[in-house]
Amino acid sequence: MSGPAPGATPDAVPRSLVERLPGRARPFARMARLDRPIGWWLLLLPCWWSEALAARLSGGWPNLLTLLLFLIGAVAMRGAGSTWNDITDRDLDARVARTRDRPLPSGQVTVREAFAFLVLQALVGLAVLLQFNAFAIAMGILSLAPVVVYPFMKRFTNHPQLVLGLAFAWGALMGFSAHLGTLPMAALWLYAGAIAWVVGYDTIYALQDIEDDAIVGIGSTARAYGARVRLFIAAMFVLTLLLVGIAMLEIGSGPLGWLGLAAFAGHLGWQVAILKRDDPVQALRLFRANRDAGLLLSGGLLLDAVLGRVL
Repeated sequence: MSGPAPGATPDAVPRSLVERLPGRARPFARMARLDRPIGWWLLLLPCWWSEALAARLSGGWPNLLTLLLFLIGAVAMRGAGSTWNDITDRDLDARVARTRDRPLPSGQVTVREAFAFLVLQALVGLAVLLQFNAFAIAMGILSLAPVVVYPFMKRFTNHPQLVLGLAFAWGALMGFSAHLGTLPMAALWLYAGAIAWVVGYDTIYALQDIEDDAIVGIGSTARAYGARVRLFIAAMFVLTLLLVGIAMLEIGSGPLGWLGLAAFAGHLGWQVAILKRDDPVQALRLFRANRDAGLLLSGGLLLDAVLGRVL
């Protein structure tokens, strides 16, 4: 497999569609992480879980338009959040091997251009949000708080992944908000479970940067737990399964939903079983594999909602 193209960061997907864009557009596409689609997948999946559970609870069909809008919104807001992260972290990124070639620290994009691009992506996200009910719109606006705060957390705590979890798991609330116009207790259980999942998989991701993070003074759970990091990740994944399971009990999930959770559990267990703390290549591979883990759960929950409507 070939490596990333010139100007791309080492964790970019080789031969991505970004490389086919006109030269001036590529740095902006990279800043939006379009060459790293795993980010918007991980933002999207809790949205789909939430929509599926809300449909099951209401006895209705999963809304295909809502699922599509969540996809568009996830791509846009992942890009906006990443752009904001790059603006705030541009000096730190210049000192870390994996990130020094990002568009801002490398000089491919100016700070002013980055802010303009941030606004453009946020407007796309707003256009998506305005398709929903007033409650969902308010919830979507509230989601910006952890997004704004997150880039600064790594300077003050070894657990910035918790704040990232608040942001990336927010979709667990949005499906209920859009489908029901309210947040039942199941939504809060699902949100808590999604937060634990984010903390677990982002700790795996942070294993790539332990040495550089120590040099520049950036905190992470990967650094905080050291030799016990695999135990910490396992604990986060077990907590994920417990909390998601409680949410499913709350709404009365059927066999297909539980089958999806079992498949999700098997995938998370496989990640923990083979994890090597000192293998950054494997860390990136396992981090990306969480898309497939989340899709297994999504498939089970959505099929369960459909079956519940049919029967």
